[in-house]
Amino acid sequence: MSQWDGKSKGTVLGYKIFVFLIQKAGVKAAYVLLYFVASYYFLFLRKSNKAISYYFKERLQYSYFKSKAMVFKSYYTFGQTLIDKISISAGMRNKFTYEFDGIEVLKKLLAEKKGGVLISAHVGNFEIAEHFFGEIDLDFQINLVTTDLEHSAIKNYLETVTQKPTVKFIIIKEDLSHIFEINAALANNELVCFTGDRYFEGTKSLSEKLLNKEADFPAGPFLIASRLKVPVVFVYVMKEPNLHYHLYAREAEVKHRDEKALLREYVKSVESILEKYPLQWFNYFDFWNQLKK
Repeated sequence: MSQWDGKSKGTVLGYKIFVFLIQKAGVKAAYVLLYFVASYYFLFLRKSNKAISYYFKERLQYSYFKSKAMVFKSYYTFGQTLIDKISISAGMRNKFTYEFDGIEVLKKLLAEKKGGVLISAHVGNFEIAEHFFGEIDLDFQINLVTTDLEHSAIKNYLETVTQKPTVKFIIIKEDLSHIFEINAALANNELVCFTGDRYFEGTKSLSEKLLNKEADFPAGPFLIASRLKVPVVFVYVMKEPNLHYHLYAREAEVKHRDEKALLREYVKSVESILEKYPLQWFNYFDFWNQLKK
């Protein structure tokens, strides 16, 4: 199936080693060690290799040999974003530079005092978005709608070495009580953020073509966003060379109760980002449901 299982690779020991390097020798020293970790993933993670190879070879139409090279580069780039996230969250934000594209969209959204919905994707490094907002003195509360399936031991360790996030989490629950939390946040002129590119088994999905191939997307973000009568913004935080990040914010045109139209606009938005940053597609599973088990 093309749904995500909610868990990422990695061990607490691995994170501890990288945190030690970051603290003692700096971000770029951790990047050097990352070559060996990326090589291990490239050589031994068969399922994720097949999935990301399919993306490069079949969806982006790269040659066989270029696709192979890009698989390694993808793991390396993803590792860099994790190192950057830890570094920034641990108080090293001044080591990085930031660029803003569409910040007027977010300012307009706040001025309307309706709250707003942000929809992002597992591209780039959206989890550092709160640090961008602090950089530009936009004072608002972000609520991240998520499942609680991530490896708890890693989460618990990272909480001991990083600053407490200002982002609040709204956990998706079977009794749908998270809907009330979302409405309460919007009533307080807060922002509610979804990722629109991973769905979980047993939840409702919508189908749409991404990179010219049909794929399944979680219905929830698009159903909710198309019914709330609040502004909807697509937001991405993309890694650039030399410890630089670029935030993109684009307001969506939302037709009331037309989740399919919103999904189509979202897909076009994701495709435009992938055209600029093909290495920063970080869905290492059978997204298009094309691979044999």
